[in-house]
Amino acid sequence: MLEAISSTAISAGQAASRATETQAIAPAAPTIQSTDDVGFESVMKQVTTDAIGTLKAGEAASISAMQGKESTRKVVEALMSAEQALQTAVAVRDKVVQAYQEVVRMSI
Repeated sequence: MLEAISSTAISAGQAASRATETQAIAPAAPTIQSTDDVGFESVMKQVTTDAIGTLKAGEAASISAMQGKESTRKVVEALMSAEQALQTAVAVRDKVVQAYQEVVRMSI
């Protein structure tokens, strides 16, 4: 099982290194589509998608660094960006849980 995980991680790292050869690993700026139907759900989906992409880029950069294909500076930048995205996701989750608990406590 460990070999399967390692081979998957290595292939993901190779795919990411091919993708990063054309562009530098940088935090993805949140892009909210400008439509008339922008709601909470669509904004949350977009933010979640951006956070997942940032986390995957950080993982790919660290795998590329282990293979000797990525510079330390780019890896640190990608990992810092991933850490910030994760902290933001946790903070949003905590606020959503807090709001849900507050609604549940309301008397009808």
